Amino acid sequence: MTDSAIVLAEGDSHFPPGIHSFDFADWFSGLSDTALAHMFTTLTFAVWATVAILIAFFLWAYRKPQIVPTKKQWLAETAYGFIRNTVAIDLMGKKDGVRFAPYLATLFLFILFMNFWAIVPGIQISPNAHIAFPATLAVLSWAIYMWIGIKQHGLVKFFKMTCVPPGAPGFIYPLLIPIEFLQNIILRPVTLALRLFANMFAGHLILLVFILGGFEMLNSGNLLIQGLSVFSFAMGIAMTFFELIVILLQAYVFTLLTGMYIQGSLADEH
Repeated sequence: MTDSAIVLAEGDSHFPPGIHSFDFADWFSGLSDTALAHMFTTLTFAVWATVAILIAFFLWAYRKPQIVPTKKQWLAETAYGFIRNTVAIDLMGKKDGVRFAPYLATLFLFILFMNFWAIVPGIQISPNAHIAFPATLAVLSWAIYMWIGIKQHGLVKFFKMTCVPPGAPGFIYPLLIPIEFLQNIILRPVTLALRLFANMFAGHLILLVFILGGFEMLNSGNLLIQGLSVFSFAMGIAMTFFELIVILLQAYVFTLLTGMYIQGSLADEH
């Protein structure tokens, strides 16, 4: 439950989920009156904890690597190998796939762990439910896509390959070129960020509706409504399992699309 939801639960008998459900109080007293206001919140903790967990896990797993992997080494290699084999190598071939696998695997695991906070009791929100985090990741992937394409083909040829559809009649180019430019250059990071953000945002709201709704029904004072709260909590549990599927799927989709964009920038023809 978010900080604001707790405040509403204590101070008001009605607290429907809304934009306030994404506001978090500063963790340290006095920060609200300084330039560091909203710098250390639940979301800040989730981001830094994700980074710390990933770094600690891989350092621990590869502390003493062996030819016959230990369980921890096998787990780390499986996580990395999954993205390397199913995304990087499958899309780009072995040479380029191995080259970009570290970035794609890091991206996948970072998004996955960030999403996972959405179902952790006491946190119950993913930092990706705030548009700033998906937007930053999308801009980073877009910058890599643009840099690789320009480096591989040169600025003019890359934009020609990206914005001029081959085989189209010349008279339709004035219409197609702006559409292709908008779709392939401008909107790619936007759609990449919005897809992840919208799914995590909606998931957080759905969980709030059923969980906070269950508490509201319990506090209603009506025996029948209190009994029906069981169904609200049951739906909250069911939606938590559904959210777990979304967590995995969205991390994979974001990584897969990033891999597709990089592959497109490497290809000689689109």
